[in-house]
Amino acid sequence: MNVFGIGLPEMAVIAIIALLVFGPKKLPEIGRSLGKTLRSFQDASKEFETEFKREAKKIEESVQMNAQLEGHPNEKEKVPSEVKNTNTSSEEA
Repeated sequence: MNVFGIGLPEMAVIAIIALLVFGPKKLPEIGRSLGKTLRSFQDASKEFETEFKREAKKIEESVQMNAQLEGHPNEKEKVPSEVKNTNTSSEEA
């Protein structure tokens, strides 16, 4: 078992030190609050990821719609200007 780079023996030592510092009555409360804090952090992280993906999808759809309105049926088939410049210069020579 390896959590955050800490193995089982290290976790046991940390638990014993926490038990000595906080006492047996406070330790469950601290563990509970720590668990709630981690859970809320995970929820916020998932919410951020979902919102980010949603916005990225909106931007992608907007770009595709703009490309279609400008007369480019498929934006992926569009040749970059650098490739066009190298092709025209080699044809002229």
